[in-house]
Amino acid sequence: MNKIRPYILAETNWQTLKDASFDLAILPWGATEAHNYHLPYATDNYEADYLAAEGARLAWERGAKPIVLPTIPFGVNTGQSDIYLDININPTTQLAILEDILTTLSRQGIYKLMIFNSHGGNNFKPLVRELGLKFPKMFICFASWFQAMNREDYFVKDGDHAEEMETSLILYLKPHLVLPKSFWGKGSSKKFRINAFSEGWAWAERKWSEVSEDTGIGDPELATAEKGEKFFTDVSKKMGDFMFDLCEADLENLYE
Repeated sequence: MNKIRPYILAETNWQTLKDASFDLAILPWGATEAHNYHLPYATDNYEADYLAAEGARLAWERGAKPIVLPTIPFGVNTGQSDIYLDININPTTQLAILEDILTTLSRQGIYKLMIFNSHGGNNFKPLVRELGLKFPKMFICFASWFQAMNREDYFVKDGDHAEEMETSLILYLKPHLVLPKSFWGKGSSKKFRINAFSEGWAWAERKWSEVSEDTGIGDPELATAEKGEKFFTDVSKKMGDFMFDLCEADLENLYE
């Protein structure tokens, strides 16, 4: 039988928490959206759940005291409004959710929050800026796990949605939810005709249904569970180190 993980809020209990103290709250934030034909709608949430938990475990075993909050399962999907059951919440909704969570944490003496981002459509920078003014005692940061490693060290084909990387991860984490390879779309996608957007110094939201036929961006053909396991292990280690550092950080002495 699996043991209760004391660093996972959803699993622990009042008997344990009534005398507990944590240094860092971790809020995984995903999305509910189509991932090509073959991956589940909750792909981002599964990735957030498993990676945040494993990172917290590694930090906990080194003596840190993080607590992982339940994953927020809906993200910003404004560019996918016509894709069936892609659930959108607006950035203003995210701001309201974060403000309520920060109010609770600050009232209870947990002054560090790490938003564990698992969805490319979520942009927390302006929200963190605004909330930092409202909660001056709080240290608020976010990390996007999918940007933590050099993907070329693990995967052959690039992309950013249901591609080789995400397919490999879900083949490792939730293989029973991946459709057979005969169903995998190619993940072919179109780019803006205006070069500035491709060069990265200008930005506009992509209209997803006009960019991709199968909702994927990037070919998953070479994905394997073995690649997913290695990537998962290395990302978890990097996230765990970051969580440990955040737990240990002195908020009065952050800079050198």
